[in-house]
Amino acid sequence: MGNASVVTKFILLGIPHTEDLETMLFVLFLGCYVFTLMGNLLILLAIVSSTRLHTPMYFFLCQLSVCDIFFPSVSSPKMLFYLSGNSRAISYAGCMSQLFFYHFLGCTECFLYTVMAYDRFVAICYPLRYTVIMSHRVCAILAVGTSFFGCIQATFLTTLTFQLPYCGPNEVDYFFCDIPVMLKLACADTSALERVGFVSVGLMPLSCFLLILTSYSRIVCSILQIRSTEGRRRAFSTCSAHLTAILLSFMPVVLIYLQPTPNPWLNATVQVLNNLVTPMLNPLIYSLRNKEVKYSLRKVLQQVAFLPEQ
Repeated sequence: MGNASVVTKFILLGIPHTEDLETMLFVLFLGCYVFTLMGNLLILLAIVSSTRLHTPMYFFLCQLSVCDIFFPSVSSPKMLFYLSGNSRAISYAGCMSQLFFYHFLGCTECFLYTVMAYDRFVAICYPLRYTVIMSHRVCAILAVGTSFFGCIQATFLTTLTFQLPYCGPNEVDYFFCDIPVMLKLACADTSALERVGFVSVGLMPLSCFLLILTSYSRIVCSILQIRSTEGRRRAFSTCSAHLTAILLSFMPVVLIYLQPTPNPWLNATVQVLNNLVTPMLNPLIYSLRNKEVKYSLRKVLQQVAFLPEQ
């Protein structure tokens, strides 16, 4: 059997059943991508420029915005490149990089949502000890830990996929290189690896989701004990934004990787929503439900608007 270097490049066929829609898709995806970058950059600028927002919750929100900038950038530039009429070819190394960074950033976000749930748990259930428990050192360790474990998971999945020999077909029936479509092109039996990948991809988000569920179960119990109606409203408002973002992030993982019989068109549609729409919506979710972020954003936009006059 030839080694993996026999295939030197792959051809991305794009989203299934979207022939003759390249121009429309290009305009739509370009708009989503630009709004995603602008929205998350504004959130970063608003948090960094306001000392009132230099707290653990906003520190992790900054990290989430950074992930949401890079996450769609894994697949969107290449997709926009070939939708504009250019080559659909991607090198072997480029394909490997796409798969690695997609799962690295996706896993990092998954761990980050878990950390953010823990942060809200400490803030609401142990408010008097919050600054002690969520110290700068602890926040830094948690932030580095999310990326570190995301890197380990992505390295494992990438190695699992690309240690297989690719010596025949090189047409990827998708708009970027991902595990399910790459395994179909391998010149070897992939049944065992599919089971390992299924357990690995499924176990990590499930573990994170259970930890998040545990945190929010405790949070809900604590919120219901708050006597002040205004206090309960503020606590629910903060948590509802986080829960909305979690659902938008976790549901695509379940639909794409854990379905018994994969549907290529459904997978591609959900994947586009996950890659472009969710990172675009996160800034709206966190800013529209948060007065402090809205106030800081208003100040930033006012400064930008008056900048040419100075």
